[in-house]
Amino acid sequence: MKRSRPWILLLLAFALVGSCGKEVPTLYVYNFTVYMPSEVLRAFEKKYGVRVVYEEYTTNEEMLTKLQSGAAGYDVVFPSGDHVSIMAKLGLLEPLDKTQLGNFSNLDAGVLSRIRFDPGNRYSMPYLMGAAGIAVNKAKVKAFEPSFTVFDRADLKGRMTLLDDMREILGAALRLKGHSVNTTNEAELLAAKKTVMGWKKNIQRFDAESFGKAFAAGEFWVVSGYAENVWKALEGNEPMKSNTVFFLPREGGSMYMDNMVILKSSRHKELAHRFLQFVHEPEVYARIAMHFQLPSVNRAADRFITNTPHYRLSDLDRFEFKEDLGPAVERYNRIWQEIRVEN
Repeated sequence: MKRSRPWILLLLAFALVGSCGKEVPTLYVYNFTVYMPSEVLRAFEKKYGVRVVYEEYTTNEEMLTKLQSGAAGYDVVFPSGDHVSIMAKLGLLEPLDKTQLGNFSNLDAGVLSRIRFDPGNRYSMPYLMGAAGIAVNKAKVKAFEPSFTVFDRADLKGRMTLLDDMREILGAALRLKGHSVNTTNEAELLAAKKTVMGWKKNIQRFDAESFGKAFAAGEFWVVSGYAENVWKALEGNEPMKSNTVFFLPREGGSMYMDNMVILKSSRHKELAHRFLQFVHEPEVYARIAMHFQLPSVNRAADRFITNTPHYRLSDLDRFEFKEDLGPAVERYNRIWQEIRVEN
């Protein structure tokens, strides 16, 4: 999942030598930007007397490229579902030892039943689940349908942006036509291309980095993106916040499951399992879900959640997890490049 950078969190806790002369155990975590509350990392360090070195990436592709280029030393990584499948096929992942992960029993059975990218969760433990939606400034757009068809509106030309994300936007067009976001059918993909080309005439740009800030500033009236980024950008801007509607399109679309995995090359596999277990402690996970206001996939955490998520798990019933497309990804890449360069 591609995310904006409202700020960069760099928690660099280097391994130190303790008073008794022993090296403090250190866990190396590689995650999306601004995707783990720092207090959760500090709590893990305190509970187990360890250190966490935390680094960030902006996209799955960036993370995978770095790992394949020889970057070593990471223990826990947070790939989205399709990349769990890709990384497993590449032999990068360590099978999870479920005997060390009793908190798997806290996870929502309905959510687990929808996972096809890692059958039986052999390699991955779910972290957060969600979908991109659409934010609308209702002070500027008086009437609209909760649908991707809002991007067909020529009267909003130049005041809208679409995510710069191939799978999200082609997935939106495919769902609008009643097709799977994972189709490899050439005719269906070409029809989706035609739909996106129609949207392109009305948008100002494809934007996966600054859509939240640009929307909050009033530069754009309709943007596709992630709720957590939009509402974060609106903090402190009460007039704009009161005029904002965020919805998940009625057609459905792509959804993501970001997951915790342990790399086969990890030198701290026991500590890595302890970290996955810790994240799904009910009160810890509640803190994470409340921080991002995303639906909880941890049923035992629900009783500790005191705020309202941007949307609920049931709102994702119309959405599909993105899956590894295999060689067909080149077909998607070709069509996406054509969309970007053609008028």
